[in-house]
Amino acid sequence: MRSKAFGALAGAALLVTLTAGCGGAASAGGDGTVTVTVGYQSRTINTVTAGTLLRSLGYFEEELRSRGKRDGVTYKVEWQDYATGAPITAQMTAGKIDIGSMGDFPLLINAARGEQLHRPTRLVSVTGYNLAGGLNTVVTGPDSGLESLTDLRGKKVSTSVGSAADGTLVRALQQAGLDPEKDIRKLNQQPAVGASALQAGSADALSQFVAWPGLLAFQGRAKALYDGAELKLPTFHGVTVREDFATKRSAVVEDFLRAQGRATEYLHRHPVAASESVAKATGLPAEVVHLYNGAQGIATFDTTLKPALIAALKKDVPVLRSAKLVGDVDVDSFVDDGHVKRVYGSGYAKALAAGPPARRGGEVWLKGKDTTTSYATSAGLLRYVAAHRDAVRVAYVPDASTGTLWFADRAVWVADGDALRPHVTGSAARADVAARPGARIVSYADALSLARAAS
Repeated sequence: MRSKAFGALAGAALLVTLTAGCGGAASAGGDGTVTVTVGYQSRTINTVTAGTLLRSLGYFEEELRSRGKRDGVTYKVEWQDYATGAPITAQMTAGKIDIGSMGDFPLLINAARGEQLHRPTRLVSVTGYNLAGGLNTVVTGPDSGLESLTDLRGKKVSTSVGSAADGTLVRALQQAGLDPEKDIRKLNQQPAVGASALQAGSADALSQFVAWPGLLAFQGRAKALYDGAELKLPTFHGVTVREDFATKRSAVVEDFLRAQGRATEYLHRHPVAASESVAKATGLPAEVVHLYNGAQGIATFDTTLKPALIAALKKDVPVLRSAKLVGDVDVDSFVDDGHVKRVYGSGYAKALAAGPPARRGGEVWLKGKDTTTSYATSAGLLRYVAAHRDAVRVAYVPDASTGTLWFADRAVWVADGDALRPHVTGSAARADVAARPGARIVSYADALSLARAAS
């Protein structure tokens, strides 16, 4: 298959313990029913195969019904939706959630909090990943004069502290020669709050994870300042389970992973239908969902625990430790691939070795169609769009240097002789022009005209 601060988190865990109205998760009720509680992030859409899409397909419930018939047990699934990974961790360490999905940085906090509170958790599968880091993006207002990360010196930048997007911001600023603690004013905000702050002008930039940057760009409320894929460091989301739950109900964990695998296969076979389903459940535009989850999307979906992703997780620990969000985290102990290996069986090694699909020249989604068309080159895509503009719902193109997919009409285009190259950010386009005499930045309308004239 292809696919905040520490104290604040502790406070959140205490609040959950005091306010949660339900008993322990995955416990049998008076009627013998076993309730399995799953925490997910509906709008963090590269977790959909363990959350939004999986829930809508009903595959986990199907697997548990089959198990219940064999075991003489009635299983019930309770889905709990959150905006970020922190409250899922709080609920897990309070014994209220059995299975959760979240990003790589929150996963490490999950591991650290579980050990600290003697409620250890284990990473058992991956949902979506990007080997270069393209799932996280820094954006600014559409009319902002900010042109590069160095322009953020002294500016207010919104992010969710402890998230993968925060990790991208910290690393990107350091590479640009800025001190993330001293050279910017970091605003610790939930994604929706940060998006509003950017629009209101109370934040100069926003560093966030899927799907917020794409959503704001699609709506014309932001433009990309920094493409996380420039870091060339993998980022991913994964599934974590409470160790005590996995020990007691190992078969249920494997039923979940089996259902997740089925949801992953569905997404691969029916990418447009999956995007439409997730859009309906979340209120996100389907065009934004497809940017990340489509056939050529930014995220690759694969449940296997790939060595490159685990190695990246280990590199994340010092970033969180320097921010005093975790101490040491034993990543090797946190990762448990036994369940997913048993689900795959003999095919695991082959799946583990498989990489993301080859990126092509982009994808066009026509109005009223339930399939998309891929193009070998971005110029070929532009020629088609120029000739059928009224029929096109949305077009996507991969960044010429990082491969990150972006909306064709939001990309920054470089014309270089007969070549037309798209970029997610203006800084990347300017670097392209500087490296090639005669190249120039052109508008999307001009790129379409140039492509059509060359046909």
